[in-house]
Amino acid sequence: MKLKEILRQLNVSVQCKKYGLSLWQCPQFLFLVMGLVVIITAITTYYIGTQYAWDPRLVALIVLIISTVLFVIGFLISQSFERLAEANKIKSEFISIVSHQLRTPISNLGWTIELLMSGKLGKIEAKQTEYFKILKENIARMKELVKDLLIVSRIETQTLFLKEKRFYLSDTIKELIVSFEPVAKALNVTISFENQKDLPQVMADPFQIKQVIENLLDNAIRYIKEKGKVKLKLNLEQDNFYFEINDTGVGIPEKDKKYIFQKFFRADNAMKYQTQGSGLSLYIAKSIIKKSKGKIGFKSQGGQGSTFWFTLPIKK
Repeated sequence: MKLKEILRQLNVSVQCKKYGLSLWQCPQFLFLVMGLVVIITAITTYYIGTQYAWDPRLVALIVLIISTVLFVIGFLISQSFERLAEANKIKSEFISIVSHQLRTPISNLGWTIELLMSGKLGKIEAKQTEYFKILKENIARMKELVKDLLIVSRIETQTLFLKEKRFYLSDTIKELIVSFEPVAKALNVTISFENQKDLPQVMADPFQIKQVIENLLDNAIRYIKEKGKVKLKLNLEQDNFYFEINDTGVGIPEKDKKYIFQKFFRADNAMKYQTQGSGLSLYIAKSIIKKSKGKIGFKSQGGQGSTFWFTLPIKK
């Protein structure tokens, strides 16, 4: 049993998978690299020592001391990384568990509010209806946050699996535009869509790609101050599908651009205009597109709107 445990500890790929880390972030792999550096340093030191030192025992002692120091440093670095990786894993698992546990009570709250608003349990006064509507809106926001946290948890623990199949990306975009039309009209925002004719089907996860476009479209509408426009475009560029969404919103200041795809980050001007939001939508979008073997990016100026785009490879 002990031998199996030792062999499991020595299996670098298993340990990296355990923490949900890439190879170059994995403590065990870094320790192996450090060990290789120690061996090369020791051999180099010995070679130099034999060329320039007269006493072989002195050479051996120098090599031994340098090797020991390097191994100790490497071990300490590896242990530090491992503690960080373990802490990150616990954090992700905690978020996942809490999010799962919150889904049921939030859903129950939603059903209860719907029942109360229906009037089946008694007459509802106008003032009470207003409060129920506020509760309903906050429950919807909580549901959205829990959903985003679950996706982030799956991304970080590498358990977000894509179920690829062929579908028409233009149909998904049109469905989302229809669903956002009422909100857009209420905010005096017009949505237009331009797509290349006779586009082939894309091979990707329809649910996850829909989530990406939904996040981008929601952001585009949300951050338009008054009357504005949102333009969507889909075509082929070389060997990729190219999707673009342009808005006339508040834009992104230069100082915030490098952080825009980070978790929980929201630009200062966006928070002044729109206080709601978790700062997770762009992080999720980037992670899904990257996992789908595509690319994502943007161009923007503060006060002059933004253009977000992503590509997906054409798979035959």
